[in-house]
Amino acid sequence: MNIKSPEAFRTISEVSKDLSLPQHVLRFWETKFIQIKPIKRGGGRRYYRPEDIELLKGIKYLLYNDGYTIRGVQKVIKEIGAKKVILKNKQIKNFTFNEDESINPLENINQSHSGINDSKRKKLMNVLNDLVELKHKLKNGE
Repeated sequence: MNIKSPEAFRTISEVSKDLSLPQHVLRFWETKFIQIKPIKRGGGRRYYRPEDIELLKGIKYLLYNDGYTIRGVQKVIKEIGAKKVILKNKQIKNFTFNEDESINPLENINQSHSGINDSKRKKLMNVLNDLVELKHKLKNGE
């Protein structure tokens, strides 16, 4: 099987596999998010552009990780735009934590539209801090 370049268009089966989502979910999201516009060729076969795939990743993150509803994600896209949803997803994907920093490692990510309430966020931050502490201990051989 040939490896496609990052700029290549992808079929719905390739995108489905890459995002670990069923094809019917991708088709459903096309009806809910007008920003997703795969090119349709003969027989209705879909070809997703790289920017479509990045937006799908951002939508998936907002739905499955941030706890948004479909309507909530639609509102976020309307308010901040699809390009910012893609950018937010890339920031999260490329996130690195400098171990010397004592600040909240997630504060650089725009969370003003998060679907998580404060008490859940506090619990998650406690878990994150525990994990960072454990990472330090493992690294130092404690």
